[in-house]
Amino acid sequence: MRDLSSRSYRFLRERFGKHQAWASASEETGVALVITLLLLFLLSAMSLAMVLATGSDMLINGYYRNSRGAFYAADSGLNVARQQLINQVNAAIPSTFTAGTAPIPAGTEATVQSYITTNYGTFKSLNTGQGTGSWKGSFEITNATFGNALPSPGYTVTATDPTTHLPTGYQYIYNYSLTSVGTAAGMERATVSENGSITFNVAVTPANPLTVSFSAWGMFIDQYPVCSGSYLVPGLISGPVFTNGGWTFGTTGSYTFTDPVGSHSPTAGFQFSSCYTSTAGSMTKSGQTINPQYQGGFLWGQPAITLPPNDFSQKRAVLDGLGTNTAAVTNTDLHNALRDVSGTQYPSGGAASGVYLAYDPAASPQVNGGGIYVKGDAQVTLTASGTSAQVFAIKQGTTTTTITVDPVANTTVITSGAGSQTLTGVPHDLNTGKPGTMLYVDGNITSLTGPHDASGNPLPAIQDGAAVTVTANSNITITGDVQYKTKPVTTTQNEIPGTPADTLIPGNDKGQVLGIFTANGNIQLANAQSSRNLRIDASMATIKSGGSGGIVNTGSAINTLTIIGGRIQNTIQNINTTTRNVFFDRRFSGSLAPPWFPATTVTPAGLSSATTTPTVQRVQWINSI
Repeated sequence: MRDLSSRSYRFLRERFGKHQAWASASEETGVALVITLLLLFLLSAMSLAMVLATGSDMLINGYYRNSRGAFYAADSGLNVARQQLINQVNAAIPSTFTAGTAPIPAGTEATVQSYITTNYGTFKSLNTGQGTGSWKGSFEITNATFGNALPSPGYTVTATDPTTHLPTGYQYIYNYSLTSVGTAAGMERATVSENGSITFNVAVTPANPLTVSFSAWGMFIDQYPVCSGSYLVPGLISGPVFTNGGWTFGTTGSYTFTDPVGSHSPTAGFQFSSCYTSTAGSMTKSGQTINPQYQGGFLWGQPAITLPPNDFSQKRAVLDGLGTNTAAVTNTDLHNALRDVSGTQYPSGGAASGVYLAYDPAASPQVNGGGIYVKGDAQVTLTASGTSAQVFAIKQGTTTTTITVDPVANTTVITSGAGSQTLTGVPHDLNTGKPGTMLYVDGNITSLTGPHDASGNPLPAIQDGAAVTVTANSNITITGDVQYKTKPVTTTQNEIPGTPADTLIPGNDKGQVLGIFTANGNIQLANAQSSRNLRIDASMATIKSGGSGGIVNTGSAINTLTIIGGRIQNTIQNINTTTRNVFFDRRFSGSLAPPWFPATTVTPAGLSSATTTPTVQRVQWINSI
């Protein structure tokens, strides 16, 4: 019994003892899990709080950045608009204006205000042209006012010339107000406004002398005394007109001048049964009135225009492409610069005839001058070939030398008889850096014409893009049409609907230009065309100091003579023409001119120019977000 009890006790103790140990371990494991979960929860809460805090901070910083960016854009817009107020006032002042005339035209303030509202009335980017990662700021001007602060006439005279008693200083004051709205990358907007005044102190001085090509005149006559027994042929005369003498008008027709008319003489002549002079622009006698229409105004008593003394510049331009050296060209100069088709240099002792080009076979490019030199009389045919080549066919006796200048291919090909050379480069006008060819004939041009088809119809003589001047030491005789490949101006009314003749044709300025010049002879018209009509697309000049050159008909009567360009003459001579149409090439009003065409220095009499000193006074500046 004892043994059983003893064994039972041991069994129970061992049995229940094991369960007690198991229960203790299980309890400890549950506590650790709870603690771990609590720690994870706490860490998650802290992480969430940090994320929320960081996101909120980024949002605040982003809003602040965009808000400041919008402010900077708005303030920059104010600076842009204010500077444009100044720029546009300066732009309104003409380059030259009549002495005694206020330099800033009346009504400029309204034009300037309109410019600001038109150009900045919608958002404009401040980083145009910058990289993709640059600041995306833009602005618009939502309000702009600009008005003259001074009573009529809108300025104060601050200085006067003691001799002429004309104003030499002006002061203008304009009040302005501007409101600019700026934006950056977000939806934030900033509005900045300011108002104040801008003072312009304007100093007026006589206009500076200008270097002007004679092609800038539609008609220039050197010697034309008032009431000398002849008068100007009536009709429509386009382009600027000037004479170193004086104009005389008759009663046989009306006169219309589309551009300014000037003369050195202080009076004009009016030919009735007798000739009368007057400083007025019109006159009435015995019920008859001569009343020319000066659409560009008239100015009598202007300084005489200085004429070129010779053609040395044109001759030297063949050699060096510059023509700035006005010294006489010697045989040594010709020998050093010129070669014929065989590569033989111009004879150092001179030559009686021949065609030469300024080139050096060992140079790169080989053609290094301004063109072609012809010794002796020659016949010249000008031809536009293909899409880019200008061809000069020069005939002396039975020999024809052909020179083809192609700027696109950058080659000059010279062919004569069995000889031929293809040279790199083309003649250049080094004053402009552009291709240009001077053809100088040291003698007479006995025939100048363009090409014709088998039926005698004219073909293009001057290629698109070709800049050519033809000069002769003596007479130049034009025997046929010399036409541009592309006509630059209209020759009939409404050729472009609603426009007069002599209107530039859009898209037709191809850089094509021709000048014809002789200092020592005449331009002779000896029309050999069966149509009896003659068209010359060129500015033609027969002038030199003390010369007597003019345009004169030495052949049959011409039915219709059409000139697209201009005529510049020492004297008026008989052209024996039934109808004369002269259309000024208005491209010559700007910087375009035939290469190395004769030029002069002009001091605009009675004209002034101005310089301004603007000062800004800001009265109020407001940032309203």
